[in-house]
Amino acid sequence: MESRTGDDRIEMTQEQCPHRNNVQSTEKPQVYKVGIYGWRKRCLYFFVLLLMILIVVNLALTIWILKVMNFTIDGMGHLRITEKGLKLEGDSEFLQPLYAKEIQSRPGSPLFLQSSKNVSVNILNEKKQLVSQLIAGSHGVHARGKMLEVKSSAGKLLFSADDHEVVVGAERLRVMGAEGAVFSNSVETPHVRAEPFKELRLESPTRSLYMEAPKGVKIEADAGDFQATCRSDLRLESKDGEISLDARKIKLLRLPEGKASPSGTRQTVFEVCVCPNGKLFLSQAGTGSTCQISSNLCL
Repeated sequence: MESRTGDDRIEMTQEQCPHRNNVQSTEKPQVYKVGIYGWRKRCLYFFVLLLMILIVVNLALTIWILKVMNFTIDGMGHLRITEKGLKLEGDSEFLQPLYAKEIQSRPGSPLFLQSSKNVSVNILNEKKQLVSQLIAGSHGVHARGKMLEVKSSAGKLLFSADDHEVVVGAERLRVMGAEGAVFSNSVETPHVRAEPFKELRLESPTRSLYMEAPKGVKIEADAGDFQATCRSDLRLESKDGEISLDARKIKLLRLPEGKASPSGTRQTVFEVCVCPNGKLFLSQAGTGSTCQISSNLCL
């Protein structure tokens, strides 16, 4: 009876709620969509495609630049990185200042420095002050410094210049100008000599010319003549010594002649007369001195 009653209860319960089964059978399972769909999905694909294109183009440009610039493990283009520094081959152009400890060319090749305006070499001290400068430009070469020295390959001094003096250490100083060398002040030298078969001229066009030496001045012309010409007076003076004229022949041209002898005969022999003031004149020779006859020439 209890079991029946229980079955009846169950049946009654199911019969009493028939609409519940109907609701469960009529409802469909609800599905939730996860992701991007529609125009958002198309925009995403478009941006991904555009990004891939940019990556491919960028990669292609990078490879092209590496190939054109000749990038390698050792350097770029003509520039190579070595253990001693940078090695640059071929022609190079620097748009900004170049700072380097040493610049040298390849062994056996010259080093060229070329610029459209000028090439300047500046040397600074520890305080960044300019101490030496070399400028090579269109107007010439300008050098600035405390001292300038030029030496030979053997280390011999050829030329030196500073604030106090200029030294020429070569065995010979040759001036090739047509007008020679011009000195505004005095010149000290132990020897002045012309080239072989050339003339030596010492000239002062508008002022005086002095040659001084504490032990003497010696002028020699071994294979030619010595000539001294002046417009006014030529004076030979010896304060403590004498003036010697040592030659086989001594000619005194254009000396004034005294009066002829009373006999009227034309003489070809003359004697040299010396006045008290040092003036010289010629007088016709006779049995005795005839200088007194023409003593008026001493005035």
